[in-house]
Amino acid sequence: MVTCEAFDRNVEINGQTVVTIVEEAMGRFSEEYRERALAALAEEGITDPDPDEWYPQQAWLNAFETIADELQPHVLDRLGEQLPDVADWPNDFETVPAGLRSIDEAYRRNHRGGEIGHYRFERTDDRAGEITCHTPYPCPFDRGLVRGVAERYAPMDAFVFIEETGSTCRRNGDDTCVYTVYW
Repeated sequence: MVTCEAFDRNVEINGQTVVTIVEEAMGRFSEEYRERALAALAEEGITDPDPDEWYPQQAWLNAFETIADELQPHVLDRLGEQLPDVADWPNDFETVPAGLRSIDEAYRRNHRGGEIGHYRFERTDDRAGEITCHTPYPCPFDRGLVRGVAERYAPMDAFVFIEETGSTCRRNGDDTCVYTVYW
């Protein structure tokens, strides 16, 4: 797996996000997964995460790598997919494009302290659009996040499909991945 590096060492992640991802999202998999996530955080100096604290994003990213290495990379995809259900998320809209645009706002609510990156969505067709993920998070996590948001707001008859369509990818050491989303 490619090492995930924060864009800025001063960036922090909201403790509430850490707690809810570990307790709720990882707990949905199994108690073993939740315990392994807590151990990965402890290895990075985050013991007994507090929802009212902020933690170094790099420590969180390092824990993500450990989780992916030990529990299978698909876990990151599933975590991303569940994020809108467990993180501080805007919910004042009802369409896929609005939902995909909300990813950036949610990202900003849950990170602070420097260059955090961004998510940018541009509609390209009636039921398609392109999202640029310029973050240090692993590709599987972002793919799951984009799919989870799109599925949440897609019409009942929609099949959500995501494909990587950009010329850059974090798996290759770049800072950005681009996905086309169809619904």
